[in-house]
Amino acid sequence: MQELLRLLAARDESVPLDVAALDLATIEYTQLDPAAYVALLDSYARELGERVPAAAGGAEFVRIANQYLFQELGLSGNEADYYNPANSCLNAVLASRRGIPITLAVIYLEIGRRLGRPTAGIGLPGHFILKYDDGDFAAFIDVFHQGRLLDAPACFELARRITGRDFSRDPEALAPVGKRQILIRMLHNLRVVYFRRQDWRRAVDVLTCLIQGNPGSAEEYKQRAIGQAQMRRYRAAINDLERYLELAPDAADRDGISRQLDHLRHSFATLN
Repeated sequence: MQELLRLLAARDESVPLDVAALDLATIEYTQLDPAAYVALLDSYARELGERVPAAAGGAEFVRIANQYLFQELGLSGNEADYYNPANSCLNAVLASRRGIPITLAVIYLEIGRRLGRPTAGIGLPGHFILKYDDGDFAAFIDVFHQGRLLDAPACFELARRITGRDFSRDPEALAPVGKRQILIRMLHNLRVVYFRRQDWRRAVDVLTCLIQGNPGSAEEYKQRAIGQAQMRRYRAAINDLERYLELAPDAADRDGISRQLDHLRHSFATLN
């Protein structure tokens, strides 16, 4: 998982997004060999590149790419099983051709990168999308819904329907995001899934990645302490909550956390 951690810690921005995303997927698929999936993306890019005329503008490229990716390959949103952890794992999405918005977006982004096309991830609240912008042609692309093209008002309306909030006055809602931000969002998606499934071991693995990428973020320590406690790793849970209070000395839940620490210390003492 070294490629993922190097990118999360902002030590090496040259790490390709697909390689880091496949590293992330090893949390769920421990025996994953990323080379086969990198080669699959290479083959998709080659095939699409052969279909796009050399002089094709942005509108033509997006039309041909959408036809190839969503009609021929059949990439689509997995609405029926949205919270399956496989939807956040690039290898599984490449294999099934079904996933959630951000993983489908990674496929589009990485094919675009290979072909030298200006695609960027857009961290729209509640629904990750893409933007193609070559200076002459620009459009937002909803990869979860068969690559439909959106303008800014439609993006804001989509976010409002999903979150219940109005982001139309927030320019950051449609700002491009980098590889590190994409991977952090993917990790948070997996964290939610593992907490829902009470898969505490994998939840702890996800939170450890987030902490290594941003060791000054208090919330991740508190979240990891929950998983550690559920696995009866009381000493580790105590360490995480103590670190949380160090990083957030004025936390609103400080009294409650202090009581939890007392309980965990008692539980740890009974085991020794």
